[in-house]
Amino acid sequence: MLQNVVTVAVPGVHPFELGVACEVFGIDRSDHGLPVYDFAVASAEPGSVATASGFSILVEHGLERIAAADLVVVPASGLRADDDPESEGLLQALRDAVDRGARVLSMCSGAFMLGEAGLLDGRRCTTHWMYAERLARRHPAAEVLPDVLYVEDRGVVTGAGTAAGIDACLHIVRQENGSRVANTIARRMVVPPHREGGQAQYVARPLAAPDCSQMQATLDWLQDNLGNDVTIEQMAAYAHMSQRTFARKFQQETGTTPYEWLVAQRVLAAQELLEETEMTVDSVAAHTGFGSAATLRHHFLKRRGATPQAYRRLFRGAA
Repeated sequence: MLQNVVTVAVPGVHPFELGVACEVFGIDRSDHGLPVYDFAVASAEPGSVATASGFSILVEHGLERIAAADLVVVPASGLRADDDPESEGLLQALRDAVDRGARVLSMCSGAFMLGEAGLLDGRRCTTHWMYAERLARRHPAAEVLPDVLYVEDRGVVTGAGTAAGIDACLHIVRQENGSRVANTIARRMVVPPHREGGQAQYVARPLAAPDCSQMQATLDWLQDNLGNDVTIEQMAAYAHMSQRTFARKFQQETGTTPYEWLVAQRVLAAQELLEETEMTVDSVAAHTGFGSAATLRHHFLKRRGATPQAYRRLFRGAA
């Protein structure tokens, strides 16, 4: 179970990604019945560490703090030249963490540090789309996936650019502590508990100016009607758009189709019910709009790699 979390601060660390780790794992949310993590920031050399934004932070812990961690988070930092390696002590601490069964998580360009540690060789990984080709060139033994928001491979989790670090952190919380905890943290942070699509949707390209309030109202309405049989015609009508315009705007703003988004949200809702209630699989299917246990099983297996009943047994066994 996830209890001890350390995030690494190196010179040139990016404050946003560092802050994501602090926000997800470093805040006491016991007033909402959530777990409290033993959280710390560590550095190869404790003391003042300069960030990429012109200010410094004071880090109290050294690399010995990593030795007790269940999760080590590596935020983004400035990209180093190929002949300017990271601290060998820090790289060894990351290798030791994985060897003893801890997870490591990189955000954005933090993947390069994992690469320097040899942790990406033979693994699937990702980074910001701007750096994907460079990561693949520098570490040819890694399988770089340029389009995903995050990916996990044998204890090594890599997140794409900036805000995708939130997705990766919530993914780990969901695996370790369940959907209720991940969803509650997401609500506290005012972010989606799970985003569909990949970072390809954010690559520069001509887009119509999005009407965020109009689309957000439709997404909220869909969330409230997951158990109902909602058609694309009804979605477009609710958004006051033609079906063609609605489908195009939906793809632009969410990175996926209305159908895929709706199925993904239903699977997420089913996952939470399987974890938190005693409802039968048939009842979960009806409550989340799948209609039948067979339909739920098909979509759940496709997106979670397990049947609903197997997932419930796994989750309760872990708990």
